[in-house]
Amino acid sequence: MWSQIAYAEGGCPPGSYPIGGQGVQGCAPIPGAGGGQSGSSIPTPPRPTGRWHDAWGAIAHSKSTSVVGTASAETSRRSAERTALKKCAVEGAKDCAVVMAYTNQCFAWVIPNVGGPGAQSGMARAATMELANELAQKECKDGAGDACKPFYSDCAEPTFERF
Repeated sequence: MWSQIAYAEGGCPPGSYPIGGQGVQGCAPIPGAGGGQSGSSIPTPPRPTGRWHDAWGAIAHSKSTSVVGTASAETSRRSAERTALKKCAVEGAKDCAVVMAYTNQCFAWVIPNVGGPGAQSGMARAATMELANELAQKECKDGAGDACKPFYSDCAEPTFERF
């Protein structure tokens, strides 16, 4: 019968080297190799050095007044939406509604340079500001057929807490 265990030089397991001489043999762990004799303790995985905290942003808008409220770097979706609604209402709008919330992403809102029939703004969230702007431009319709202009942009970037 064949053994499936492969042994290094002198019959020692990987990560070990032979010690002793003239008929008395043993194996010793190679320093830093992470191996060792069977029966040795299993190395523990490294401990984390910190943790990530999500960041949230939100946009609230009033259709009747065009007032906008924004929130950024909030710790929860609920907090971001509440802050955006409060900022919108402070300007006197009574019909503020959250139009978008985002976490650990960038947000871009672009608006038409020229209004008119078929004109509409564009909003997008993405991993980078460049991509968010690109996606928002694709949704925006300018009355003159031109590129839309930036109205608001922000990145809600997570923070790392070191232990």
